[in-house]
Amino acid sequence: MKVKALKTRKKNKAETQSLDGDKKGLIVALCKGVVAGLCVALLGILIFAFLLRFTSIPDTIIAPVNQVIKGVSIFFGVFFGMKKHKSMGLFCGLLIGLLFTISAFLVFSALNGTFVFDRTFLNDIIFGCVIGAICGIICVNLKKN
Repeated sequence: MKVKALKTRKKNKAETQSLDGDKKGLIVALCKGVVAGLCVALLGILIFAFLLRFTSIPDTIIAPVNQVIKGVSIFFGVFFGMKKHKSMGLFCGLLIGLLFTISAFLVFSALNGTFVFDRTFLNDIIFGCVIGAICGIICVNLKKN
């Protein structure tokens, strides 16, 4: 009876260590994805600002281009963050999208000097979560093939 209990205890310990490793790996993947997404967003915004400065692009095009830049940034963030993960695409993508949106809001608000919590921010959070979830599903299924 003692041998069986000892084997069960060792098995449970190994499973717990595996779960802890998965949690750490998930947190690292989320952080990598958010940072990669922020880098792409900063680069995209910089290029777009340069184009706005030296061309006569109408103001009505700014909001849609910003949404495209956010979507592309989230896609690259999810793709980069989930390189080694072959499951939980919906969940990880949603989290990367959410964390990216909050981080981007904080970074760009700090650069602008004002923090405004309004309906636009709520819409950005929803957009980020939906795009992140979709990208997560796509990235996981691309890696299975």
